[in-house]
Amino acid sequence: MIEARHLRVLRAVAATGSFSAAARELGCTQPAVSQQMKALEQSTGTPLLIRTGREMRLTQAGQALVRHASGILAGLTAAEEEIAAIAGLRAGRVRMVSFPSGSSTLVPGALARMRAAHPGTRVSLVEAEPPRSVEMLRDGDCEIALAFRYPEVRGADPAAAAEWDDLVVRPLLTDRLIGVVPEGHRLAGADRIGITDLAEEPWIAGCPRCRRHLVEVCESAGFTPRIDFATDDYPAVFGLVGAGLGVAVMPELALESVRPKGACTVPVEPVVQREIVALTLPDLARVPAVAAMLEQLATAAERS
Repeated sequence: MIEARHLRVLRAVAATGSFSAAARELGCTQPAVSQQMKALEQSTGTPLLIRTGREMRLTQAGQALVRHASGILAGLTAAEEEIAAIAGLRAGRVRMVSFPSGSSTLVPGALARMRAAHPGTRVSLVEAEPPRSVEMLRDGDCEIALAFRYPEVRGADPAAAAEWDDLVVRPLLTDRLIGVVPEGHRLAGADRIGITDLAEEPWIAGCPRCRRHLVEVCESAGFTPRIDFATDDYPAVFGLVGAGLGVAVMPELALESVRPKGACTVPVEPVVQREIVALTLPDLARVPAVAAMLEQLATAAERS
């Protein structure tokens, strides 16, 4: 019989490439990892790892088992949490991953209300931008991922359209992009500007997904932006713009938590919005603590 603890060890070994690294990640000893891997191979009746010096490679059977491990572990988590709720233990756990502007705006109020309504539920938060946050959800490293995506600029992309098809998607809000220019800029104080008005400017871009979308928007308007700086830290973006080093576009959500110094905002046309959602796995969506957290995030979005 395959045990969940053995699957967690196999996944750690596959991710880190060695018993010693897996032991550090799991907080146990290397002999313990080795013993559990031997037990798992005995349970499956076939080798799962090929040992070459200090490195480990998965066999074909090992690769197949790792592919199934995330779904199996997510299903077990869902079962454990649902059973605990039914039994009246109220001791659930929700691990969240959010992009930075979501962490500073939507998440705090949602977490505070969740803690007040369900004090026995443990909620944790780490930050990651999509698509990394979505990968963490699929890998079983969280129960809810806050993510965003932009509308396709150059026509339908089947891969992009289907990227969340296997997940439960809870729409939260749409977030408009706003231009940011230095206070002394020729366009500062304008009621609105066209993206082509900034064609000759140096640009400060954000995370890889935002950077890619910026290039697509600009190229669809007839120019390629010259990106001199890239950072996913919004205060850093404002600092660079305020110092006169370039222009940027930023989500309105980010403006709620950052006070610009030396920079000002101006609406940009064409209007571009990103879709902000909360994502989870179908099995996890039925877990009471996860469902409650999704509701709190939706409430926070309505108030923003």
